[in-house]
Amino acid sequence: MSGMQLNTRAVHAGREDLTDLGLHAAPIDLSTTYPSHDSHEEASRLDRAKLGEDLGGSPIYGRIGNPTVARFETALANLEGAEAAVAFATGMAALSACLLAVAAQGKRHVVAVRPLYGTTDHLIDSGLLGTEVTWSTVDMLADDVRADTGLVIVESPANPTLSEVDIKAIDVDVPVLVDNTFATPVLQRPLELGADIVLHSATKFLGGHGDVLGGVVACDEQFARRLRAVRTGTGGILHPLAGYLLLRGLSTLPVRIRAASRTAAELARRLADHPGVSRVHRPSIGGPMVSFEVHGDPHTVIGAVQLITPAVSLGSVDTLIQHPGSLSHRVMADEDRRGAGVSDQLLRLSVGLEDVDDLWTDLDQALSQCKSSLG
Repeated sequence: MSGMQLNTRAVHAGREDLTDLGLHAAPIDLSTTYPSHDSHEEASRLDRAKLGEDLGGSPIYGRIGNPTVARFETALANLEGAEAAVAFATGMAALSACLLAVAAQGKRHVVAVRPLYGTTDHLIDSGLLGTEVTWSTVDMLADDVRADTGLVIVESPANPTLSEVDIKAIDVDVPVLVDNTFATPVLQRPLELGADIVLHSATKFLGGHGDVLGGVVACDEQFARRLRAVRTGTGGILHPLAGYLLLRGLSTLPVRIRAASRTAAELARRLADHPGVSRVHRPSIGGPMVSFEVHGDPHTVIGAVQLITPAVSLGSVDTLIQHPGSLSHRVMADEDRRGAGVSDQLLRLSVGLEDVDDLWTDLDQALSQCKSSLG
C-alpha cells in the first residue's frame, strides 16, 4: 500500500487480509492466553519475546501481544511511514517506555524543548523514572547533548500554545522524539522530516470519539524491539478493545482532521476580531486546535459555554475547551508553566465537527459574559 494516498491507507491499512479471511470488520481478540501443545516451541518464542522480537502468528500471552492491537500498530506505522509501531495503554505509558528503553542502555539524560504536554514535562522533570532533563531551545540542542543523552524530545505543534518546531533543523547525534499528537500523520509525518521516533496520545485524534485511551510509538524495528521488551516486562500493552476502536478511528482520521481544521481556521479568524480576546494562537500547518488569551477571567468562559464541552483532553468529534493552567498543565510549577508561554489567560479549544456558526454563537456569548464579569 506504500504507493497509495493517505486517505486510502487510512481506510485499508491493518485490514489487508480481511477479505481472504471472509471478514469485513476487523475481529476483536479478547483472549488473555493462547493454547499450544508444543511447549518447546513456546519456550523458544518466549525467549524471543523477552528480547522484543515481533513474533507474528499466534501470541503466547496477552501481556506480550494481541492480534487486534497488532492490526492497529501495522496501520499507524503505515500512516507515519515507519518500520514498526508499538501500542500502549496510554500516551504516558508510551512515553514512559521510551524513557525506560534508553535508560536501560545507560542513557538517562534527556534534552527537551518547552512547551510540552504538562504531564510529559512533569514526568521528565520530576525524575520519577530516574531521568535528568536539560531544557533547551532548537538552536542549542546540539550543545546540550551529552554522552549520556538518550533522547531529544519536542512537541510540534506544542500543547497548549501551538508553537512549532522546525524538525528539519534539529541536527543532533541522538534519537529525536517528536510528539505528533496535535498534527497527526494527516498534517505532518516527523520521520520524513528527520525525526527518529514519533509519539502519539492515541486517546486524542487517532481515536477521535473520546471513548478510548491509548498511546503509540512509531519508529524503526530496532527501537521497536526495545519498546516491546519494556512493554512485556511492565505490562503496559493496549487493551484489545481499545486497539479495535483505534483501528476504526484511523479510517476516518483524514476526513475528521480536514473538516475540523476548516472550522478551526474560521473560528480563529473570528476570535482575532473579538474585543474580549487579546491573542489567538494557531499553527502554520493548520489543524483542529486553537488557543486564545482573553482580557477577562478565563474561568468565566469555561463556566458559560453551553454547546462546547468544558473538559480536559482533545481530539473528539465534539468541541472541547479547557484552561491549561488549571488542568492539562496544572502539574507544572507556576514559573515553569508561565515561562513556557502558558499564560493564566490562555484557553485551549479542540474543534470538533459541529457547524461553525453554532460554535461561534456559543463562544461569542461566553466571551461576552467574560467581558461583563470585569464590571
